[in-house]
Amino acid sequence: MAPPAGQIRPAKYLASFVLIVVALYALVFFTGNGSAKPKLGIDLQGGTIVTLTARQEDGAQPSEDALNRARDLIEVRVNGLGVSGAEVVRDGNNLTITVPGADSEGAKGLGQTARLAFRKVLGQPVPAGAAPNTQAPSSSTPPSGNASTPPSSPNQTASQPSSSNAPQGRPAPNLAAQPSSTPPSSSTAPSSSAAPTTPSAPSNVDPKVAKEIQEAKALRQSSDQQVLQQAAIMLDCTQPDPLRGNDDLDKPLVTCDEKGEFKYILAPVNPPKEDTQTKPDDYTNYSRLTGEDINNAAANSNPNGTGYVVNLDFKSEGGTKWAKFTSANVQQAVAVVLDGEVMSAPTIQSAIEGGSTEISGKFTLKEAQSLANTLKYGALPLSFDASEAQTVSPTLGLASLKAGLIAGGLGLALVFVYCMFYYRLLGILTILSLGLSGVIVYGVLVLLGRWIGFTLDLAGIAGFIIAIGITADSFIVFFERLKDEVREGRTFRSAVPRAWVRSRRTILSADAVSFIAAAVLYVIAVGQVKGFAFTLGMSTVLDLVVVFLVTHPLVAMASKSKFLSNPNLSGLGGALREGASHRAGVSGKSAVKEA
Repeated sequence: MAPPAGQIRPAKYLASFVLIVVALYALVFFTGNGSAKPKLGIDLQGGTIVTLTARQEDGAQPSEDALNRARDLIEVRVNGLGVSGAEVVRDGNNLTITVPGADSEGAKGLGQTARLAFRKVLGQPVPAGAAPNTQAPSSSTPPSGNASTPPSSPNQTASQPSSSNAPQGRPAPNLAAQPSSTPPSSSTAPSSSAAPTTPSAPSNVDPKVAKEIQEAKALRQSSDQQVLQQAAIMLDCTQPDPLRGNDDLDKPLVTCDEKGEFKYILAPVNPPKEDTQTKPDDYTNYSRLTGEDINNAAANSNPNGTGYVVNLDFKSEGGTKWAKFTSANVQQAVAVVLDGEVMSAPTIQSAIEGGSTEISGKFTLKEAQSLANTLKYGALPLSFDASEAQTVSPTLGLASLKAGLIAGGLGLALVFVYCMFYYRLLGILTILSLGLSGVIVYGVLVLLGRWIGFTLDLAGIAGFIIAIGITADSFIVFFERLKDEVREGRTFRSAVPRAWVRSRRTILSADAVSFIAAAVLYVIAVGQVKGFAFTLGMSTVLDLVVVFLVTHPLVAMASKSKFLSNPNLSGLGGALREGASHRAGVSGKSAVKEA
C-alpha cells in the first residue's frame, strides 16, 4: 500500500542515493585511467589557452567543412608540439586550443594560416616609416650564374651573404643595390587605381571585415607602381594586417617583416591571369613556389652563426621550380613570405639545385620548431584572428586553485554557521546534505573530464560557489514551510509531509529558473563563461537529487525519533511557542467577545 501524500519510506530513498554514489565512484575508479582527479583548466594547472576566430576574405561566415578541416589540421599541429593533454575544441566560428604545462608557448602560433610563398623582392627594403624605392638601375644586369659558388651544404644556399653588415636573415637599408625586374606592366594587369568592385555580399557577411580586406588589396596589391609606392608610405607595421593570410598570389604585395621593422615591395608569386605574354618556363619575375611545393620542414641549428634555421625540402616539382627561379635571379633577393609577412629575405648567390633550402631569421629553437611544424602539416583553409590568448604559469595556477578552494570553504563555513545558529538539528542535516552533494558533484566532475573533456577552471569554481547558495536555498524553503506548519499547531512528525508537499513546487520552480538561466548563458557565452554556466546548471540539477533523496528523507527520519524531535533540539521550539502564543491570543479575543 502506498503511503499518503507527502509521506515516504526514508530508507528506500537513502538506499537509492547510496546506490547512485556507489555506481558513480565505481565508474570513477574502474573506468579510464582510474584516477580520481578532475581535469583542471589552464588557469588552475598552468599552460596556454588560445581562442581563434575564423574570418574569410569576403567577410562571409566560414563553411562547416572549412572549420572542421581547420580544426583537424590544428590538432595535427598541436600533437606535433609533443605535449600530452592538448586539445582543440570548436565553438561556433571559434577554435579553442588548450595546451597544459609550462612548455606551451608554441600554442600561440598554431593559428597561423601558414600560406607560404616565395616572392621576389623589388628594390631595397627600408626601415618601417620610410618609403622604399623600387626603381632599379636600368643598365645593371644580373651577373652570370657562376659568379659565386654555392655553399657546400644545401642548408646554406639561400642564406644572407656573410659580407653584409645586416644580421643574418634580417634586411637592412644598406644592402648592396639589387637589380629589380620590372613588375607586370599595366597592359598586362588591370590598373587598381580605382577600387575593385565588390560582389553583392550574402546576409551573413561582415561588411567591416570585407571592406578592410578589399581596401588593403586595392592599395597594397595594385599593379600600378605609383600606387604601390604610396601604399609603402602609408603602411603602418605596428597595426594588425587585414591581408594576413588573405593576399592574392598573382598580384604584387606591399608588406612588413614579422618584427615590424622593415617594409618590402614584392613581386607576384604567379603571373596574373591577364598576363598572356609570360611563358610557363619564365621565372624572371615569378617563383611559382608556395607551401604546397614543400615536402618536409625541420628546425636545425644555424651552421653559419648563432640561432636556428628552418630547412625545407621541396617536392620534385617544387625543386625544379626553385632551381629555375634561383638560376634566373642570381644576386637578387627573394622573400620567404608566411601569411603575408616576410620571414627572411636572403640574396640568391647562385642557382640552387637539389630541392633544398633554408629559412633563416635569428630564430630561437622554439620559434624554429613552431615554424617547421606549421609548414610541415600544411596551410589552413581559413584565416584566424587570435581573439584571446592567455598563458598561466603552473605556480600561478596552483595559487589560483588554492584561492578558489579557500573561497569555496569560506562560503560553506558561513552557511554552516548560519544553519547551526538558526536551525540547530535541521542545520546539521543541511551540512550533511551539502557534504553529500559535494561527494556526488566531485564524482560527476571526474567522469565529465574523462568522457567529454570538461575542465574545471576558476569560472567553474565560481559557479559551484554560487550553487552552494542555491542548494542551501532549497533547504531553507523546506525548513521555513516546516516552521509554518508547526506554528499552525501540528507536531514535527505530522508537519513534515504537509511541508514537503507545499515546498516541493517552490523548490522545483526556483531550480528550474536557475537551470534555464544557466542554459541560456551557456548557449550565448564563449570562452570561460561557458564553464561558469555549465557548473551552475549541473549543480542545480544535482541539488534536486540531494534534496529529494537525502534532505527530505533525513528530516522525515528525524521527525519519527522522540529524541531528535525535541523542539529545543530540532530548532522548532521558537515556532512552537509562536504558534501557541498566537492561538492563546485568538482564544482570549473570542472569550471577550462572548462575554
